[in-house]
Amino acid sequence: MTDGSKEADIGAAPAQVKTATGTRKRKAASSKDDGQVSQALRTVYQRAVDEDIPSEMLDLLSKLD
Repeated sequence: MTDGSKEADIGAAPAQVKTATGTRKRKAASSKDDGQVSQALRTVYQRAVDEDIPSEMLDLLSKLD
């Protein structure tokens, strides 16, 4: 039984190495994707800030005063 568990440990090591390598690659790609998402969000936010307030909304706001 002890030999079988040793073989299982040896067999598990390469899978862990592959996972660790894959994780590093995904983190690098994820970092690039995060930058693109951040830029897209900034662009959308800036466009929303730059939009004119519709006259209907300004009329409603003036009625609150």
